Amino acid sequence: MSGFVEPYFEYGKEWLPLLVKAMGTTALLSGCAFTLSLVFGLLLALCRNARSRTLRHFATVYVSVVRGVPLLAILFLLYFGLPGIGITFDAFTGAVLGLALAFAAQVAELFRAGLVAIPKGQREAALAVGFTPFQSFALIILPQVVRIVIAPLIVTFVSLLKDSSLASLITVDELVLTGRAMATEYFLPLQIYLAVGLCYFLIAWPFSLLSRRLVRPAG
Repeated sequence: MSGFVEPYFEYGKEWLPLLVKAMGTTALLSGCAFTLSLVFGLLLALCRNARSRTLRHFATVYVSVVRGVPLLAILFLLYFGLPGIGITFDAFTGAVLGLALAFAAQVAELFRAGLVAIPKGQREAALAVGFTPFQSFALIILPQVVRIVIAPLIVTFVSLLKDSSLASLITVDELVLTGRAMATEYFLPLQIYLAVGLCYFLIAWPFSLLSRRLVRPAG
């Protein structure tokens, strides 16, 4: 046991800055991708409930197709495929966009479920007292939807955080890629990848606790 933990004392001062920097990259990547997925997901949910048949079909097809395609395939398409037609993203931007496009489909389903849960009479009442359609949605409907879906959205963020490890395969210098480079340099893969796993846990754990707290019955 002492032989297992000894490298942490011997190389800890060298490993810690590398892992902290990689944690920052992973957190930034996940935060940017999730924020973008919220925007895309809300737009898709609105399209699913739109009067236009074209918008409804587009949103339905998008959600069905994207949920059936592996995230890695989307990342490879954006980073390696699109340059073939003259569209180029750097690794970080490609990873953010790929994660956002993939998780937007899940977010859209959450928002759609939240919208369905709101009685239609509330929107009609808001319009009757002089609210514009935008005001009734932004001030009355959306806040209620957010309260309904906030807990599952946090769970979705944790899933996105873990799946962001796939960004290492398009050369984003996040936790997994940093861990791989460290394992190659120090020849201590078990200790290093355990440290990488702990770093993911430290980022995700507060959000998991928050999600459990939000879904816990009052009292």
